[in-house]
Amino acid sequence: MQKLTNKEEEIMHILWKLEKAFVKEVLAEIKTDKPHYNTLSTIIRNLEEKGYVGHTAYGKTHQYHPVITKEAYRKRFFNIAIENYFNNSYKNVVSFFAKEDKISVEELKEIINIIEKKK
Repeated sequence: MQKLTNKEEEIMHILWKLEKAFVKEVLAEIKTDKPHYNTLSTIIRNLEEKGYVGHTAYGKTHQYHPVITKEAYRKRFFNIAIENYFNNSYKNVVSFFAKEDKISVEELKEIINIIEKKK
């Protein structure tokens, strides 16, 4: 599974939200920096070539849908980030967020409770 560009990822979020859509429907969901219709169509076809998107043909027009779930994508690339940036250590991930004040003591306690319940 290839990593997505920022624009491809933005388009995938739209497709995950809509579940299926024509190019014009995806275009309507883009709030800023709207690409030209043909550019967007090319991005979606690239997503299809990469295996992220499929389509149903209606004559000459295509309705696109995600082939991979948002959860599967998140899991795959979160694991890569942990491996590449945190020495494959979830402790290092949590420590990073704690040092950056991105996680509270209450949230850490919730995480500990989740872990303890699994035992």
